[in-house]
Amino acid sequence: MGIVTRGFRGRRGGGDVKLPPGQYLETGFPVLSAGPTPQIAPAAWAFEITTESGEEHRWSWVELQALPREDITVDIHCVTKWSKLGSRWTGVSLDTLLSGIDTQASYAMVHSYGGYTTNLPLDDLRNGQAWVAYGYDDRPLRPEHGGPARLLVPHLYFWKSAKWVQRLELLTEDRLGFWERAGYHAYGDPWREQRYAGD
Repeated sequence: MGIVTRGFRGRRGGGDVKLPPGQYLETGFPVLSAGPTPQIAPAAWAFEITTESGEEHRWSWVELQALPREDITVDIHCVTKWSKLGSRWTGVSLDTLLSGIDTQASYAMVHSYGGYTTNLPLDDLRNGQAWVAYGYDDRPLRPEHGGPARLLVPHLYFWKSAKWVQRLELLTEDRLGFWERAGYHAYGDPWREQRYAGD
């Protein structure tokens, strides 16, 4: 199933590119990280969703691979001002992973191997807007880009698409993550240029 984000219209000529404010077009795939790249073997990887009541739901790598997969084509936008158009991913929708989980939470804290965190409204992870992605350009996702698996939330600045994703903690009240505590915007909509707190 092909899925596109707001602003994606396929390949365009130089004068016909619509990017969020302040962004420039990037044809490569820059590598930016808050710390060293964790090396996690798929056999040692697991993903967990913890509800606000403490109930745990866990998937091993093999169990994740057995879930319905989606091929996703989206634009991605980094807060450092580059945008990459038509990036191609493979992964499992958060709708699939959240299906059947009983929660009254409105927020989520994403935890990564290596200690990184970022916060999102739970609504931004539902309705075909977010995935646990493990493939890029028809290949396994490389560690420097978040492999073996990362969160993919393309309608927000890319720091919200946490690399090396490990756990989703469901919350009834919002808490700030790593970059948000350092002054980045709590939400991060590229079309509204929400780069820093107060934007």
